Amino acid sequence: MKKILPLLAASMLTFAAHAQTTLVASNTTSPAQTTTKTAVLADDVLTLKEAEFDFGKIPQGKPVTHIFEVVNNGKDSLHIQNVQASCGCTTPEWDREKVQAPGEQTKITVGYNAASEGAFTKQITITYNGTQTKQLLIKGEVWKTPATSVPENKDLGSLKD
Repeated sequence: MKKILPLLAASMLTFAAHAQTTLVASNTTSPAQTTTKTAVLADDVLTLKEAEFDFGKIPQGKPVTHIFEVVNNGKDSLHIQNVQASCGCTTPEWDREKVQAPGEQTKITVGYNAASEGAFTKQITITYNGTQTKQLLIKGEVWKTPATSVPENKDLGSLKD
């Protein structure tokens, strides 16, 4: 029994060392692979100047908007077919008929109706040139607006005396 435990421990260490070596070897990339990955990213047609916007703290019941700028960095034209929000409280607007030439810019206006209080994160999906997609993200925190515009001052009567 005393000889089995060290043998078992040694075999587990050997297995763990081999697994680590295999994992490291599979994560290495050759310079050719790195160049290919970079080229794929460089060929991406739709580029966003920002993919996320934080509204910060906004009052409840006051709709807010933000404009996302879109640039066509490809060699071909860009057509945004659809911009869809993750819920009905977020409304995207864009020029549905516009086809952007290479280098041209357009805008997507995203509105958010701050109906319920608390933190929010909403995702907007852009579908372009057939089946390609990009994600936009808006977030912030809605604070509850008071029921009255100004708190009642009960000591106001004592000032008249």
